[in-house]
Amino acid sequence: MNIQMVDLQSQYRRLKKEIDAAMQSVINNSAFINGPQVKMFCEHLAEYMLVRHVIPCANGTDAIRLALRALNAQPGDEVILPAFTYIAAAEMVTSLGLTPILVDVDSKTFNINPELLEQAISRQTKAIIVVHLFGQLCDMESILKIAEKYKIGVIEDNAQSLGAEYMFADGTTKKGGTIGSIGTTSFFPSKPLACYGDGGAIMTSNGELAERIRMLANHGQTEKYHHKMVGCNSRLDTLQAAILDVKLKYINDFTEARQKVAQRYDQKLSVLNDIQIPERSSFSTHVYHQYTIQVKEGQRDALQMYLNEKGIPTMIYYPLPVQEQEAYKWVARPSGDLSVSARLCKEVLSLPIHTEMTEEEQDFIISNVIGFFRKETEA
Repeated sequence: MNIQMVDLQSQYRRLKKEIDAAMQSVINNSAFINGPQVKMFCEHLAEYMLVRHVIPCANGTDAIRLALRALNAQPGDEVILPAFTYIAAAEMVTSLGLTPILVDVDSKTFNINPELLEQAISRQTKAIIVVHLFGQLCDMESILKIAEKYKIGVIEDNAQSLGAEYMFADGTTKKGGTIGSIGTTSFFPSKPLACYGDGGAIMTSNGELAERIRMLANHGQTEKYHHKMVGCNSRLDTLQAAILDVKLKYINDFTEARQKVAQRYDQKLSVLNDIQIPERSSFSTHVYHQYTIQVKEGQRDALQMYLNEKGIPTMIYYPLPVQEQEAYKWVARPSGDLSVSARLCKEVLSLPIHTEMTEEEQDFIISNVIGFFRKETEA
């Protein structure tokens, strides 16, 4: 059985006719940079997200950098971010001469723990970067209250959770990436909304921030050869925009397919005492970019090896917290002991999940996970 972590080929074959036609249209027009499909996709994504402005860029990492620049972060400023996350946020903070302040995460949801935020804030704090990890949103209502109290910006890294919705206490809802000052996302091929290369976007309903981001992403210019600020060249190319515009029509279907897989995992794996299945927050829907379990009693690596021998791929997101990364040991400053992040890096294991997964494939994975723990118990 040829099981994939993410089956991009099967998804492409399902949408082949539409995607091929979209790409052929770009080739026929030969507007490979800033073609009409880029504007069209951004308009459609803004409609879906219910946000005023979507600004495309080259990738999700650039999106974070542009968001920090848009908030006028200056060398010496501090930016709070989770210790358990991909390195892109810390990388962009550091590259701008800012200081990353690391905060621990919630042990069940993997997202930044809002109860630990205030102790991390100082006079130098410019922004909080929240990372909506694995498909589920952070506790934005609590985070926004703190940010408003101290008058600091909130950047949402929504690369893994595009489409997830936040439910406020008053019953209103908003999509992740549209709640804070600025939202960022990535269209990397494995993401919930994915292209066939690199791509990213920034979103905001603040017109002044949107204008600044557009300038920054386009060499700091508002009109050609007239540069108002030091910017960069960060673009979403037209071919990728055309592909994304097709896939955007199916994003709710994609989400429902992954949720169905996750529910089946939940039902079958919840009987095991040796693992903890993913927690579902009461305030957020979950789009399951990853299905990440916690494996107890130091059995994670043995389980991964066992599944690999059975032809089942798995991934460890992430093997090291930010504070233990060689490049950031002397740059990032921890707030608190970060013990949850350190423990999670030794326990998390992501199982295959994607829009094309069959029940037969999933049952094979489930039976082997259960089989591993039965074998260990018998031994």
